Amino acid sequence: MNNLGWGDLARASWAVFRKDLKVELRTRYALNALLMFVLCTALVASFYLGPQLQQRDTFANATLSVLLWIAILFAALTGLARSFVGEEEAQTSMFLRLHAPTLAVFWGKWLVNVVLLFSLIMLTTLFFGVLAGLRVANLPVFVLVLTTGGLGLSTATTLIAAIIAQASARSALFAALAVPVVFPLLILVVHATDQALTGTTWNVVRPDLLGIVSYVVTLIVATIWLFPFVWEA
Repeated sequence: MNNLGWGDLARASWAVFRKDLKVELRTRYALNALLMFVLCTALVASFYLGPQLQQRDTFANATLSVLLWIAILFAALTGLARSFVGEEEAQTSMFLRLHAPTLAVFWGKWLVNVVLLFSLIMLTTLFFGVLAGLRVANLPVFVLVLTTGGLGLSTATTLIAAIIAQASARSALFAALAVPVVFPLLILVVHATDQALTGTTWNVVRPDLLGIVSYVVTLIVATIWLFPFVWEA
C-alpha cells in the first residue's frame, strides 16, 4: 500500500486533503479558534499599544514583529492540532491507516494545515495592518519570511499532532512538544520580520533568511522520515 508511484501518491494525498478540508469547512473548528485568537491579539495591540506603535520607530517595529508571530504561533497551536485528534475522536484513524498510504496521510494533512495557516497569516497581517498600524518597508522580504515561517509551523504542527493524537492530555502535550521545536524558527522569523518592517536591505537580512530556509528544509526532511514511525506505531 505504501509502495506507490508518484502519481498514485499524489492522488491519495489529494483525497486525504479534500476529505480533511471538507470536514474543516463543515465544522470550522480550527478556523473559528484561529480567527478569534488573532482578532483579540490585534485589538489588544491596537488599544493598548496604539500611541507607541504610531511612532514607527525601532521599538514599535520590533513590538509589532513579536506580537504578529505570537498571534500566528498560538493560533496555530490552538487550531492545527485537530488534524489527527479529529481522526481519533471520530474513530476513523484505523480506517485511514488501512486504506491510505502513510506518506499520503502526511502530505494530505500537511496541505490542509498549510492552507489553514496561510489563510490565518493573511488575515493576521490584514488585522494588524488595519488595527495596529502594521507598515511594511521591504515587501519581498516580508512575504518570503511569512511563507517560509508558515511552512515551518505547518510541518511542525502536523508531526506533533500525529504524536499526541492518542494521548489523554493532548492540549498540554501539544504545546509542550511544539514550543521547543518551533522556538528557534520563531526567533529567526521575528528578527527577519523586524528587518522587513524597517526596510533593511537583502544583504543585511540574508543570514536570517538562510537560517529560516535551512531550518524549514531540515524540519520537512526529518518529519518525512519520522512520520511513518509515528503513524504506524
